[in-house]
Amino acid sequence: MNNNQIYKIYGTGYKQMTMILLTQAGLAQRIGDRNRRICIKPNLVCPTPASFGATTHPEIVAGIIEYLQENGFERLMIAEGSWVGDRTSDAYEYCGYRSLSEAYRVPFVDTQKLGSHTIDCSGMEIAVTDVVNDYDFLINVPVLKGHCQTKMTCALKNLKGLLPNTEKRRFHRLGLHDPIAHLSGGIHQDFIVVDHICGDPDFEEGGNPLVKNCIMAATDPVLTDCYACFLLGLKPEEVPYVTEAGALGIGSTDLNHAEIVTIEGDSEKTHISRPGDAGDEEVRSGESRVLEVSYAVDAVDSCSACYGNLVPALLRLKEEGFLDRLHDRIAIGQGHQGETGKLGIGKCTRGYDCCIMGCPPDEEKIYRELREYILHTPCE
Repeated sequence: MNNNQIYKIYGTGYKQMTMILLTQAGLAQRIGDRNRRICIKPNLVCPTPASFGATTHPEIVAGIIEYLQENGFERLMIAEGSWVGDRTSDAYEYCGYRSLSEAYRVPFVDTQKLGSHTIDCSGMEIAVTDVVNDYDFLINVPVLKGHCQTKMTCALKNLKGLLPNTEKRRFHRLGLHDPIAHLSGGIHQDFIVVDHICGDPDFEEGGNPLVKNCIMAATDPVLTDCYACFLLGLKPEEVPYVTEAGALGIGSTDLNHAEIVTIEGDSEKTHISRPGDAGDEEVRSGESRVLEVSYAVDAVDSCSACYGNLVPALLRLKEEGFLDRLHDRIAIGQGHQGETGKLGIGKCTRGYDCCIMGCPPDEEKIYRELREYILHTPCE
């Protein structure tokens, strides 16, 4: 596999598809030394099943492990840390990773429980968990999906799971894009396996999956994310961390010279195309559902978990005809700490007259209390 190539395969036998994909991409040859320590980094952002469109299918990770073990690699680990507001241990159980870890005798490392240290990431100092010192080769296994704040998440952003929670919060205070762009300058992605089976095109926590039944492999995280943007109907410039990572030299933004190598079923036949050729369809077109309700929100440095729970609650209120009756914008995020106002979400806005408390409050709580607020607040 060349750095300008993205391999992809379609089907429903996800474990076997993954093994075929890795064989065709020559992963074993890329790793080389059988004594190298290999870390597999899935996306377990929250405890929801992969079929919801948020988390990495365990069948893909099973395929990676079987392929590696069959090729003589035994020093393997899985590492991940869920987003702030959820415990990795819950996702580990609920998403099938405990049984996976035990079946293949591959240890699972919960990065939320680790210490951390600071490294240089292309000119930005970033705190990372100590697991980054415990492997020689990183296989990143993101889900291609939408994001309520950055519009898209795939290879580059998935590395946030290797950060301590304190640093994840700081990323939000910094606006997400700049630190995400720098992160891969300090944590190198050696190989990428993209779960493009049924990612939610709008929300990072899933709930509205769009089935594509595709798995992809690549080596360049910037090119991978440029292609992910294309598949989501976005331009890379609409996701600033992608183009910024390209400017930092982390990878290429040149999709015009990318080769899409499609593996035909379980055969060794492949078909090479360019992004946008016939059959290379976008996941969706049109505006994100997030934009339908964003006018009601005053977000300043909000964490993804908090904002991610707010948006579906607002969509429910909009569908029921309540949101248009809300006359106060909803404050959310760390940037509102110490402020006062009428209506806020999360403990960062506890100084507001009406604060829906939690860190984060869950979707049902937000929906229920906002509905009550709307019903009992007189029109001005």
